[in-house]
Amino acid sequence: MSWSSWLLSVVDISIVAYGLYRFFLLIRGTRAVQLIKGIIILLVAVPVSNWLHLYTTHFLLQQIQVMLVVALPIVFQPELRRALEHIGQGRFFSEGILVHEETDMAKAIDELARACDHLSRSRTGALFVIERTTGLNEYAATGTPIGAIVSAPLLENIFVPNTPLHDGACIIRGDRVIAAAAFLPLTDSAQPGSELGSRHRAAIGISEQSDAISVAVSEETGWISVAVEGQLYRRLDDRALRDMLSRLLITKPHAPLKIWRRGVNS
Repeated sequence: MSWSSWLLSVVDISIVAYGLYRFFLLIRGTRAVQLIKGIIILLVAVPVSNWLHLYTTHFLLQQIQVMLVVALPIVFQPELRRALEHIGQGRFFSEGILVHEETDMAKAIDELARACDHLSRSRTGALFVIERTTGLNEYAATGTPIGAIVSAPLLENIFVPNTPLHDGACIIRGDRVIAAAAFLPLTDSAQPGSELGSRHRAAIGISEQSDAISVAVSEETGWISVAVEGQLYRRLDDRALRDMLSRLLITKPHAPLKIWRRGVNS
């Protein structure tokens, strides 16, 4: 192998490695991460089922693999579009260094609960979405970037009526507000009832499509509601909200759901 062939091989591998690195940065913080995990599990299951002589299972998995070839461009349409936009804008090769920041979730929860209490007393409508494992970058991109530490005055100020950011959702990641005035998917479920509007439907909708926790304050009644895993918990005060968010975000994520379902107010 000549030195020129060796050099071209190194360049070739470097280009592919950097392209994969940029791709992972691009999908980081989106639902695509969970989809890719599912695809990897499916790809591993195919040879395992063959090795275990599970012929029917192996046949079905092979057919699903064939369908994935057609389904992948549809499933990853938002990510593919964003990648092409980044390439066209020259951002695909220039953006991105991984940043790890420490977060104080207890303080963020306390500030959010205080803000919701004040908004509830003044009957000011609000919608907060707290990111967990599933990234919400695709929804944050529809709003206005903020990038500020969570504080009660900031959260209250965002939802002052007739201001540019009050219409939409405020997205929180860790102890930072990453975006405001973001658009969320509405639920198709009949659970909210006719007395609840688009704010609560959006709160349930985002909790159905991700593992995020949404907190809504009604401007008609002042009630504080929390949506988790497609389930709406209503008529919470600031103490109950603080306790529920602490259980969901600081302790084991699935332990408190049984507790809250027993005392849900619908």
